Amino acid sequence: MSKLTQRIITAIALVAVLLVVFFLLPPVAGVGILAIFILVAAWEWAGFLLLRANLARFGYVALIVALLVMGGLQVENARFVQAVLWIGLAWWAVAFFWVLRYPTPISAMAGAISGVLVLVPSCIALVSLFLYADRGPELVLLLLSMVWAADIGAYFAGRRIGRVKLAPQVSPGKTWEGVIGGLLAASVVGVGAGVLLQVSVAVTVPLALAVAAVSVIGDLTVSMFKRNAGLKDSGKMFPGHGGVMDRVDGVTAAAPLFSLTACQFGWLQV
Repeated sequence: MSKLTQRIITAIALVAVLLVVFFLLPPVAGVGILAIFILVAAWEWAGFLLLRANLARFGYVALIVALLVMGGLQVENARFVQAVLWIGLAWWAVAFFWVLRYPTPISAMAGAISGVLVLVPSCIALVSLFLYADRGPELVLLLLSMVWAADIGAYFAGRRIGRVKLAPQVSPGKTWEGVIGGLLAASVVGVGAGVLLQVSVAVTVPLALAVAAVSVIGDLTVSMFKRNAGLKDSGKMFPGHGGVMDRVDGVTAAAPLFSLTACQFGWLQV
């Protein structure tokens, strides 16, 4: 079975599971699966820190759990949620310039702090969106669809016409043509979202483009940490895709931006 076939089968299975959990099961199930993904991602991030001993990696996951529990207790506090989202968005701005400066040494402490800033704001963004937004599950699925469309568009455009390297020191396979293909694919999702949600495409298309652009930063940032740790993939959970971080890198970057936009337009009220 080719890697592309594996990727397609895995993606279809993952989408099917999410549709069942989001729309047929109680909300706690949706929050639960989001939390599981984040915790597995925390385990994988600990691998970026070169924490080979399981006890040390469990310790890092425990730190993420503690922070998420504390954040979860405040998830109905609008000021707290928006402050965390802005912190998350600010971190991705820093990550963008960090990627531009790579290769630079990344200490274990810097990597550990980065993991907190990647995982905690994104989890709070997704949970608050899922639980407290009007049509929360639909909005979470829309966010995922925008990121996945950007990823798929970039993959096929990059393979077909990719020439100009995007960030060869970080991810040699990514090209500017791939980025453009991803933006176009995401904009199509934005048009569809406007129709389905009965929201002006003047809102949904720019949102889709912004989400796609930020997701590229997430992808490159995780690639930077993997390269620094000498890893090709973050894990092996998804055949053809790698680990959880390999699948949610763009989502972790886009979630704070998407949720802040949802707050701005009144879709998310906490």
